[in-house]
Amino acid sequence: MIRTDVIRALLALLAMLAMPISAQDAMPPAPYAYNQLEDPAQEAEAAELMATLRCLKCQSQSIADSDAPMAGDMRHQVRSRILAGESPEDIRAWLIARYGDYVSYNPTISASTWPLFAIPVLLILIVAAVLLRRLGKRRSDTGEAA
Repeated sequence: MIRTDVIRALLALLAMLAMPISAQDAMPPAPYAYNQLEDPAQEAEAAELMATLRCLKCQSQSIADSDAPMAGDMRHQVRSRILAGESPEDIRAWLIARYGDYVSYNPTISASTWPLFAIPVLLILIVAAVLLRRLGKRRSDTGEAA
């Protein structure tokens, strides 16, 4: 039979492990997470940029569409930086430097992303070569049989 002090210790450990999770949702949202900028031109720049950035938690939504707390923080960062006068490309570069190339829906070719662009082209060339070889072999087989 398991002693009660062991059970209490396990429950205390589980409670400590759950505390960071509950703390994340208890944090108030950043000021610009859900509030638009007053200047319509700046808000349009922010909205255009946010539509091209991926929510790292949701992974299939942009930060403009996601309700995840992390997406709200990223929206806040975008709006705050646009309000401070940074260009959308500078903000995109900062987010890519911070979170990696995956954050952008429009990746650029770099040392870490070139395989993503090269591998599909290589696969298409290999399939085309195999098909051409098989078709050429069939034509020569039917030509010899006639």
